[in-house]
Amino acid sequence: MIRVLFFARLRETLDCQELDLDFSGTVTELKADLAKRGEVWHQAFHAEEVLVAINQVMSKNDECVKAGDEVAFFPPVTGG
Repeated sequence: MIRVLFFARLRETLDCQELDLDFSGTVTELKADLAKRGEVWHQAFHAEEVLVAINQVMSKNDECVKAGDEVAFFPPVTGG
């Protein structure tokens, strides 16, 4: 099992804070699986700007996710 967390605007759009999933594969594959949950999910995970962290470390789409990992998705952070 992995824990998937959603933050900020993404959490609001999906109306979901977290999921526990039986998953093993790359971030790209995880995004594709999540996108199958419906139109809102599809739009959210086909946006290039979605950022990801695995176990609180910024990660790339080709990185592997394995059992026990925590995966967090969030929109880009801006500051001023």
